[in-house]
Amino acid sequence: MTGAAPHFDDRFRARLRDLLVWRRDVRRFRPDPLPEGALERLIDVAALAPSVGLSQPWRFVIVEDPARRAEVRASFEACNAQALSRQAPERVASYARLKLEGLDEAPVHLAVFSESATRQGHGLGRLTMPETIDYSVVMAVHTLWIAARAEGIGMGWVSILDPQAVRAALDVPDDWRFIGYFCIGYPQDQTDSPTLEQLGWEHRRPAASTILRR
Repeated sequence: MTGAAPHFDDRFRARLRDLLVWRRDVRRFRPDPLPEGALERLIDVAALAPSVGLSQPWRFVIVEDPARRAEVRASFEACNAQALSRQAPERVASYARLKLEGLDEAPVHLAVFSESATRQGHGLGRLTMPETIDYSVVMAVHTLWIAARAEGIGMGWVSILDPQAVRAALDVPDDWRFIGYFCIGYPQDQTDSPTLEQLGWEHRRPAASTILRR
């Protein structure tokens, strides 16, 4: 079915840029639960993301069981201690001050996987670059992140985890590849700049510095 394409005017584009600017990696959450059906609605939007060969390889695991959450947290604690030990001496104090997870506060935990062996899409577009399956899932994650921010909901990506420990804790199929673990909820604080930039950990580079012309 086809029809007239919608017109996105300058005002819409400006608001879209605002949305992207205000999308932040949230670390501190209020305990308030999300409205009934909100997470499922956001996942519906995430599933509008592009995927190689229309494979739709994303798999979402809503982690509600306290014991499973505790296993994920234990993995974080072990990996975070290891990461701290590898920091340069002048960085240890700064790293220790960072709150690198919202596992105790966020009302929603969401693990995202890619199903590498999916037959949907019939392998189109991934013969020479099979990693496009994973890239497709990351696109869905980003779409979810933007949709959540549009509703005032924050997301935090917990990357300091052992993928195998997470897969075991959540008892997922063997051919599912772990992409990311996300804390979701209403942010305690609102900011339009990265927390790591505010703390002096790193600074955003201008986009022009990342462009190479050939």
